[in-house]
Amino acid sequence: MMDFILEAWVSGSIERAKAAWMLGGGNRWKPGEKLKLLFAGYNGTRNMGSDVRVEEMLRQIRHILGAEHVEFTAMTFDFERSRGYFENTAQVRLPDIFPPFLANEVPKYHGVVACEGSMFKSKFANALTTMMIGSLGLAAVQNKLSVGYGGEAGYMDPLLAKMCGRYCRNSFVITRNEESRTVLRELGVPTELGTDTAWTFEPRPPEYGQSVLRKVGWDGRTPVLVVCPINPFEWPVRASVAKLALLSTIGAYKKSHYRGPYFHNSGPAADAAYERYLTAIANAVDAFRKRKSVFVIFVATERLDARPARRITEKLGGGIPVLTSDEYNMYELVSVLRACHMMASSRYHGIVTSMPGLVPSAGITMDERIRNLMRERGHQDLLMTVDDPELEGKLLAALEKLSRDGESIADGIARTVVRNLKVMARMGVYFEEEVQRRYPEFGTRRGEWSWEDYLPPISQNLKDLVSSYS
Repeated sequence: MMDFILEAWVSGSIERAKAAWMLGGGNRWKPGEKLKLLFAGYNGTRNMGSDVRVEEMLRQIRHILGAEHVEFTAMTFDFERSRGYFENTAQVRLPDIFPPFLANEVPKYHGVVACEGSMFKSKFANALTTMMIGSLGLAAVQNKLSVGYGGEAGYMDPLLAKMCGRYCRNSFVITRNEESRTVLRELGVPTELGTDTAWTFEPRPPEYGQSVLRKVGWDGRTPVLVVCPINPFEWPVRASVAKLALLSTIGAYKKSHYRGPYFHNSGPAADAAYERYLTAIANAVDAFRKRKSVFVIFVATERLDARPARRITEKLGGGIPVLTSDEYNMYELVSVLRACHMMASSRYHGIVTSMPGLVPSAGITMDERIRNLMRERGHQDLLMTVDDPELEGKLLAALEKLSRDGESIADGIARTVVRNLKVMARMGVYFEEEVQRRYPEFGTRRGEWSWEDYLPPISQNLKDLVSSYS
């Protein structure tokens, strides 16, 4: 019921914004003004993947349009947790109950860029998708720039899908994969094919990650295995006034409470599936470290992931380092990931951000994101699912393969990184063209440009990969 209320609330806000625009209201861009863009995303929760994506969107789009011509603002749930992120970008707080905020904030800008990777899905939270649709829809009905950048679409509840088709029909969505284009095409939403935007992210130098590993017990020689677990069975998150009332009065649902009126999926079936997942990973890692000399660490790239990481370490007898995004910012955490020698991850961006460091990785997936990435790499034999009854044995086999065939796996990773850099550059071309379509008088770059010119400034490491694998 609460999800329905949020969807109706946002839909009403979009209709009112449309009427106001038709009556002459709203903030129209004028030649000579800076183009003011709002980046709508799930930031300020120390979700490393979400933050890295937005960091690189901001850098890329600013580079393409010219820093002197634009003014950017990014949403955040918590200023403290996004402090030091998003250089030269203002931040505005996104409240838990977001419809009034969107209605007031979006009209202040000349356009919206939706940033969330899981942009149009019921898998994680209808509320999050409602927020994405609302941000894009409010901009679109006022004939402003309305772009979804590097997002995905999957199954949506029927009412949410109808809302997406109605209010994003005049938006433009660049998706991470062809499957997402198919979903949106059936709803009448214009799309082009793109990729994730984390490929160009540059963390702290390798020496930093190595120093952190030494600090937690690494001897500097033994291969490091990093594991990035999640709780795949606590999704979707749903809003519930009834649960919030019971939490406030008698303390019920405290364990499944996420934030505000939002609660994780819970119950005996979810708990049992979660326990099987944790046990399978623990047993596979334990068997592998008994066969190989390896230093194991766990990394929580999202604050919530500290819980499954610590649960697995308990099953392994304790004493294994757990590094979390609460303790380390995104620049530090990615440096740590790239200092490792092998990875098993249920976090898509744990894998993506490690790939420019050519870290051989295996994926344990709950949805299509890691599956699509492993297929692109040609590494389907390194892919498992979170609910596979044979997860333990398959993960042990994958870890053995990472140890044995790391060099050839790294070669496939390098080729995938370079291929995605080129696709990300093409996304920049699409974005520039959409700006020109919406605002023909906005001055864009003139002359001939190479594909690299549509990326933000990249590191020497990436330049070397491009030189070797183009």
